[in-house]
This record gives sequence, C-alpha cells and structure tokens, in this order.
Amino acid sequence: MVQRLPLDAFFQRETTHPHKRYMVQPQVGGQIEELSWAQVGNQARRAAAWLRAQELEPGSRIAIISKNCAHWIIADLAIWMAGHVSVPLYPNLTAESVRQILEHSESVLAFIGKLDDWPAMSGGVPEGVPTVGLPLRPAGRFDSLWSDLQAFEPISDNPQPAADQLATIIYTSGTTGMPKGVMHTFANFGYTGSQAVELFDVGADDRVLSYLPLCHVAERMFVQMVSIYAGQSIFFAESLDTFVHDIRRARPTVFFGVPRIWGKFQMGVFSKMPPKKLDRLLKIPFLGRVMARKVLAGLGLDAVRYAMSGGAPVPDALVDWYQRLGLEILEVYGMTENCGYSHVGRPGSRKSGWIGQSNPGVDVRISEQGEVQVRSGSVTQGYYKQPQLTAETITEDGFLCTGDKGEQDGDGYLRLTGRIKEIFKTSKGKYVAPAPIENRLAAHSEIEQVCVVGDGLPQPIALCVLSEAGRKELRESLQGSLVELLERINDSLDKHERLRALIVIDDVWAVENGFLTPTLKIKRAVIEGVYGPRFHEWMEYGTLVHWHDEI
Repeated sequence: MVQRLPLDAFFQRETTHPHKRYMVQPQVGGQIEELSWAQVGNQARRAAAWLRAQELEPGSRIAIISKNCAHWIIADLAIWMAGHVSVPLYPNLTAESVRQILEHSESVLAFIGKLDDWPAMSGGVPEGVPTVGLPLRPAGRFDSLWSDLQAFEPISDNPQPAADQLATIIYTSGTTGMPKGVMHTFANFGYTGSQAVELFDVGADDRVLSYLPLCHVAERMFVQMVSIYAGQSIFFAESLDTFVHDIRRARPTVFFGVPRIWGKFQMGVFSKMPPKKLDRLLKIPFLGRVMARKVLAGLGLDAVRYAMSGGAPVPDALVDWYQRLGLEILEVYGMTENCGYSHVGRPGSRKSGWIGQSNPGVDVRISEQGEVQVRSGSVTQGYYKQPQLTAETITEDGFLCTGDKGEQDGDGYLRLTGRIKEIFKTSKGKYVAPAPIENRLAAHSEIEQVCVVGDGLPQPIALCVLSEAGRKELRESLQGSLVELLERINDSLDKHERLRALIVIDDVWAVENGFLTPTLKIKRAVIEGVYGPRFHEWMEYGTLVHWHDEI
C-alpha cells in the first residue's frame, strides 16, 4: 500500500478546508491566536521562499530550538518545503549539549523560539550558524526574525520530496552519553501517520493539547503527524503554571501522557478530596457517575475519546483508578527508532500487566536472548554518522533491536520484563530486572518516582521520591503503609529479587537538576552516582523503610 507523504497530506488539508481552525496558540499577555490551515500554509510557504533564497545545499540540516508552539510546526513544514532536513533540539539543554548536536548534525541554521533560559543555551550555537527568531522568541539578538521571512512572496509550487528522502534527525534524550541521531525519512513519517489515524479513527473534529516536547517522537507523531493526516486541531499549552487552564480550554478528545502526568492529575484530585472519601462517593449508584464526570471535567478530560500513556510502564492501580472515572487509558509502546509505532492496547480489551497487541503492519519476534524485535515501515534508516551502531541495532532482515526484554502470549499481547542493559547482577551472582519491581512500588498513591538498584549489592534496594501530597503526610502514618507495601511485594518476588530496604529520598528528581531526561525518565547513572556511596550503609540500616535525611 502506497502511503501519502506528509507534505502531500498537508497540501490536501490546505486545499480541502483552508479556513478551518488548525492551531490555537496562547500569546504573551493572555491573548489567543487562532491559525487556519491556509494561514499556516501561507506562513510556511513564505519561510520556505526565504530558505530557498539562502541557496543552501539541498538536504541541509536546520535546527529548531523551541518549546512547543505553532511556529515550531510551521518552521518544520517550511524546512521540508525548501528541501532540507529538520533537527529538533530539546528546549532545556545545556549549551554544551546544544553545541554537540549542532556540530554533529552539521546544522547550518537554527530557528529559535519559545524558551525559558536562552542565555544559558545560546553559547552552544557555533559561530557561523545564523539564528532566526520565531514570533515567541526570547529576548536577545538574532540574525533574522520571522517577520523578515514573512516579507517574502510565498512559494507557489507544492514540493514533493522523495519517499526515501531524509526528513528529520531526532536526537534521543538518552540517559547517558552523547545523544544518537535517529534518521527518519518522509516514508517513515507517512507510514506512521497514515496507520495511526486509521488505527484510532481520529478525524477533523478531534482536538489535541500539545505540551510534551515536540522534539520527542511521541509528540511529533501523535500531535504533528496525526494532525496533518487526520485534520485535528492543535491547542498549545502556555506553561506549566497555566496547564490546567490550557487543558480545560482545549477539552481534548484525544490525549497522550506519560505515567508521571497521569499520576500528577491523580495527586491533584487527591489534594482536593481525600482518596478514601472519593472512593466512597464513587461507589454510590448514580452519585458515583456524577462525581466521576465532575472529576474528569475538573481535569479537562471529560471529552476524551482516546487516552494513551507511554514512555514507561503505567501502574495497574493508576489505570484502574481512571477506569472507575470512566476513562480508559490505553498503554502505548514504541521508541524513537520506530516513530513510537509498535504496540498499543485496544479499547475494551485490556489485560492487566500486558501492554497490548502489535499495531497493524508491525512484525514482532522475541530473540533467543528474550529481546523484543520489531519490523515495519516506521523503522529508522539508522543513526546519523554511526554505521556500526546502525548495524548493531537493525538486523539484516530489517528488524529493530529494541533493547527491551519481553514476552508475547498466545493472543499477541506484549509484556516487557526489563531493559537488557538495565538488568544488574547482585554480589551473589543473581540477575535482577528493576522495571517490574519499580512498577509494583509505583502503585502506592504517595510514591511519584522510584529507582531499584543493586549492582554489586547482596540484595537490591529501592529509592523513591514522594508526591507533593506524600511529602505533607506525617512520616509516622506513611511508614506503616510503605512497610506493608514492601513486605507484600517481597512476598511475590524470587528470593534474590527481594528488596532489602526502601529509601525515601528527600531530594527532588527533575529535568532541571539532571535526574530526569527531558521525557521524564529517570537517569539511573546519575542516581547511582549521587547516592551510590551510601548504598552499602543503607543496606545495613535496621528498618525496611527509612528516610534519606535521617540516616
């Protein structure tokens, strides 16, 4: 089946319903700007004309450094229309990381948009790389402004890049080392966008809120590509402070979140109503349904048709809680290297502990080592300038080696049992996969983040960070439930997997202090580096659960 490529799909939207609302962008000062498909196309075409006038080599790499905003996507379209390759960067990188990526990709130009701390990043832009300030740009000096680009006459042709032409290089957020540049062609994006729209029956009447980084493949596919192929409207979040207002304004019909977001929503509800009281009310006939709708409306999720979670396993207890509110969360599995298109749960067919079945067109196999390997039209062409790593990651017959250990049941459901590289060996010579244990610990309503460690230790230990509500609880009252949780989990584990201790960390693990990746995954190496010197000491402490700041 021949898939429409992204620009062809966009040109069709531009022609079919030029005046339909496409993007809704909050402005500085509280105003809201709405852009139609025709307006987006016009701005992209003018920017493409300016790019053509720069006489860059065809296929030049052009960076986008910005938080999510309408002009992030418009700049991306303009880069493609001008025959170049977009290189998106996370908006909170250090100057050193910015320089690494711009130099490695050989980017010749950078679009600079909505950013919180541009002065801290700007030093990473190499000399000789011009910058273009987007409308929501930070203060500072730029070589050109978006208004300069808009002074050009728009291109009148509809460029049609080849299916195998490189569209973008997505640098992974990686938990260690230099990020890898994942290369995706227009065919990769076209395959994923077309299949995703068909899989979920998303259409032009749907609405989505864009708030996870657009430079990450999940948001790039779920928001940008699906909007082009389905015609859905995109609402952009203004900031973390206005997030609740933004989501209520958008009332999305499809919503994608990482487990931490779903957990934060729940904690927000619990901060206004104790869990036990809400639980009692939800059990009351009729009143329970009214209360559930009220809770979802308060979160801005009352119009959601499809709710999805990805990036990490979502605890069953959290999924069950939303189910009681009438919102079914479907777990998604994928990675940058396959455009996030691999597996997803189907409505009404959830199986506890299992992600779901493979997406249409995806071949799956489990290697002799237990690694999940997948093949589809979404799989990357490889890593930019890293042919050896590409050969190690993509088999000769086209399967992507995911690095995840897993298993399939007779119905094709997939369950992950850990990362091959994250599995550690205790000093007793036994191997432990941390992810399944972390999942069980995360079921506690007051635990927000957790990391199980144990490389070289006699037994594993767990480190956790409490939620905001958990931090307010008296330690004496929380101690009992944590001990009970730990004992219950240990009873279900093999002897060599049982946790010797649970350490409640007083620090905050965040992107800003380096404990989390931009996609909110914990950096195990950082956690082990910071707390590792005390692991043996904590092993010998007398109680099962203890607080980091008291020992």
